[in-house]
Amino acid sequence: MRVVIAEDAVLLREGLVGLLERFGHAVVASVGDAPALVEAVLEHRPDVVVTDVRMPPGFSDEGLRAALELRERLPDLAVLVLSQYVEQTYAAELLASRAGAGLGYLLKDRIGDVREFVDALDRVGAGGTVVDPEVVRQLLRRRRDPLARLTPREQEVLGLIAEGRANAAIARDLHVTEAAVAKHIANIFTKLDLPPAPDTHRRVLAVLAYLRA
Repeated sequence: MRVVIAEDAVLLREGLVGLLERFGHAVVASVGDAPALVEAVLEHRPDVVVTDVRMPPGFSDEGLRAALELRERLPDLAVLVLSQYVEQTYAAELLASRAGAGLGYLLKDRIGDVREFVDALDRVGAGGTVVDPEVVRQLLRRRRDPLARLTPREQEVLGLIAEGRANAAIARDLHVTEAAVAKHIANIFTKLDLPPAPDTHRRVLAVLAYLRA
């Protein structure tokens, strides 16, 4: 198979290149950031992408968002996410996007055998789905409790919103700036999957999620 690797850690990236080539795969590009991943895939049109989640420039979820973008543009592209983290929102979106091409999500520190990893890559490249059980567990937990993804401070802010407090009052109560409160609220909306929409009030929907939980 023709493979593109996206991993910002140089030693791990080069190790993956050597490993996959040893097992007969052709690594057509290996890159260290999300924009380069998109460019490499569009240039080389590989069979499968192996990508980390947290990559430059922001080290948050750039690799996973790049994979989603590429799946939208190239539905037949197989994607194997290899990460230390479960980025729950985009992981759920990626796994829900299955349209014939293979998908996988493995956690780096739970892979105990190189052949196990290569076998997973082969299955994903052949159109299968390979997901670490821990990823499944965290996604199911998120589905049961939407507030589980919030930090303690974000839960505190959401509780004050549920009490009807305005941003200025929340800032006074928590001894932080209004800008910090606004940032917490933006994170809450993102983690509760509440994108901007003309016909909905996200603050009210967030409170309803809080009350249900």
